Amino acid sequence: MTHGILAQARSHDRSVQLLLLNQFTINLGFYMLMPYLAQHLSGELALAGWLVGLILGMRNFSQQGMFLLGGALADRFGYKPLIVAGCALRTAGFVALGMVDSVPGLLAASAAVGFAGALFNPAVRAYLARDAGERRVEAFALFNVFYQAGILAGPLLGLALTRVDFKLTCLVSAAVFAALTVVQLRALPQARGTSDDGRESMARQWRQVLTNRPFLLFAASMTGSYVLSFQVYLALPMTLRDTAGNETTATIGTSALFAVSGLATILGQTRVTAWCKRRWTSGRAIAVGLVLMGAAFVPLLVPAPAAGVGRTVGAVAPVLVCGLLLAVATMIVYPFEMDTIVTLAHNRLVATHYGLYNTICGIGITAGNLLTGAALDAAARAGIPVLPWLCLTALGLACAAAVHRLFGGGRVPAPGSEKAVAAATARP
Repeated sequence: MTHGILAQARSHDRSVQLLLLNQFTINLGFYMLMPYLAQHLSGELALAGWLVGLILGMRNFSQQGMFLLGGALADRFGYKPLIVAGCALRTAGFVALGMVDSVPGLLAASAAVGFAGALFNPAVRAYLARDAGERRVEAFALFNVFYQAGILAGPLLGLALTRVDFKLTCLVSAAVFAALTVVQLRALPQARGTSDDGRESMARQWRQVLTNRPFLLFAASMTGSYVLSFQVYLALPMTLRDTAGNETTATIGTSALFAVSGLATILGQTRVTAWCKRRWTSGRAIAVGLVLMGAAFVPLLVPAPAAGVGRTVGAVAPVLVCGLLLAVATMIVYPFEMDTIVTLAHNRLVATHYGLYNTICGIGITAGNLLTGAALDAAARAGIPVLPWLCLTALGLACAAAVHRLFGGGRVPAPGSEKAVAAATARP
């Protein structure tokens, strides 16, 4: 972290500072373990490939499927209890992943880890939006910095621990979440949304969110952005493996891809957000970011040389450029995107809106990954390697057009309007 980032964080309320540190620590603990779980399951425990996929999929299914419930509970009972409960549950889940070796036990542990994320993720974002007030965009920019810093540091620490023993990695990760649980229990102030959020039945809460048509249209329009950004984990590593020429180059290239994306966000996020905020409205910033997300795949249209050093450079360089452009695009989009959700929620049932938003985007990621994988296979069979990249570029442009139409049509309150100001400044 640079001095400027820390100074910006200190300028916010104490609760916001705790939430930023909370997110860094959550990602540190999570990513020191999860990248090495598949290797543990298939290697030390000698599980079949389909069982490894089932156990890993259980975590994702449990988290994505329960986001709406987690958000609704946060609006009903307050943000702090859900954050604390989620961290405590993840502590237990990580201990179990290291201690049990039966498939039912591993499935239960994986489900607990996922459900824990569904409990604290919507609550953290709603809490941050509440206490940041008019500085929401800036606060979410800082949030992304701390988020990416945890992703960058976690695997490095996990690699060192896993070389000793995977159980040690699990116990250290669990200890991180246990410490985080205690710190938040003692230091994080109680907070909730508007005073009447907890008075309505959960069914009524869900009905209000599910009938918020502008919010649903925005979520649908943004789903493609998550498909595009997720290709850092799917299509780009697969492309490196297929084109780099050897496993070592592919591994180094993949590591460099994650390093470039993470460092770019840590060093550039607050500057990019400040620059965009001075020049563009929220809708314009999001649309421009989505165009850039689509354009990020254009460098992959250039074929790599068939042999020699040129093959290595031609295979790795376009992927790194793509990863860097995706990181910059996400820097542009993310703070304004999180702010827009609060605006569309009219500052009511914010955690529930975040929960449903995450669920919709999670479903989109799953469908998008299936289609991307199918496009990669089809491109290989047909000898048309540019096919997946053209499809992803078109997806970015389509999402940008949808967002532009949504904001231009007045479904999202214009910045500075009475409705937008009320949503930005309302406090319980």
